This record gives sequence, structure tokens and C-alpha cells, in this order.
Amino acid sequence: MILDLARLMLFPALMAFAAASDLFTMTISNRVSLALVAGFFVLAFAGGMAPYEVLSHVGAGALLLVVAFTCFAMGWMGGGDAKVAASVALWFGFAQLMDFLLYASLFGGALTLILLQFRQWPLPYGLAGQAWLARLHDKQTGIPYGIALALGALLVYPETEWVKAIDLAHLALR
Repeated sequence: MILDLARLMLFPALMAFAAASDLFTMTISNRVSLALVAGFFVLAFAGGMAPYEVLSHVGAGALLLVVAFTCFAMGWMGGGDAKVAASVALWFGFAQLMDFLLYASLFGGALTLILLQFRQWPLPYGLAGQAWLARLHDKQTGIPYGIALALGALLVYPETEWVKAIDLAHLALR
């Protein structure tokens, strides 16, 4: 039961926190990525994931870490975004990695277009005093891509083995 609740709540809660953090501060704490990595290993071993599966998931995370940090080095994405993307790849493995990347890219493109349009108009006087909104509105500020990563991850997560392994009937009876 506790394992099922952890599978159901941990990943979505951390992704929601990453998105909110990126929206309001334009940063994602390393603690979020570390919690995702630690949560993966705890749940993988507690749930009886086979060692070869764990290695496959680690391979997916490592691959995306290399790709994401290359993008970071080129100035295309933030370091927190790169670490969160790699942490999500660790959870999804190769099975859902492409779906995640596709959805995150689509949400990222839409978010970019929305913010570019939003930044063309002046902020209403009453909203200009909100530091997070002023930062988001600033044309020199980047795109809080953690939002797109979280949306893509949350869209894919219900299709993963993590969620399929949850005994929902058992949880409903409690």
C-alpha cells in the first residue's frame, strides 16, 4: 500500500514542484533532481525491478544527461532543466523516453511562443509589482522550460509501468 502511494504521488509531486519553482524563480533546485534519482532507486528496488531493467533506466538517464548538458553548454537550456530532464529519463527508461521528449518539445514550443507574445505587451501596472511576473515578462530572461518538462512528464507518467503496477482497487478499498 505504501509502495503504491509512493508510486502514485512522489514523481508527480516532484514534477509539479519543479514546474512551480521554474515559473516563480527561474531555477530548479538540485534537490528536486536528487529526490527524483533517489526516489527512482528506492522504488525500483522496493518494487523488485530487475537489475537489467534498472541498468536500462540508468542508461536512458545517462544518455539524456549527456544530450541535455550539451544543450546547456550551448546555452540552449538551463542546468536545472538538464538535470530534471535526465532524472525523468531515469524514471521512464527507453520505453517512454521518446514520448516524453516529444511532449516536452511540443509544450516547450507552445510555452516559448506564448511568452514571446506575452513579452510584446506592457505589464498592467497592478501586476508589474509581482517580482516573478516581471522576471517572466523581461525579454532578457529565458524560458522556464521546467514547466514544459513537467507537463510532458506528467502526460506520459500514467502510461508507465510505475502506474500500471499500482493496485488501484486495493487503494480504493482502504
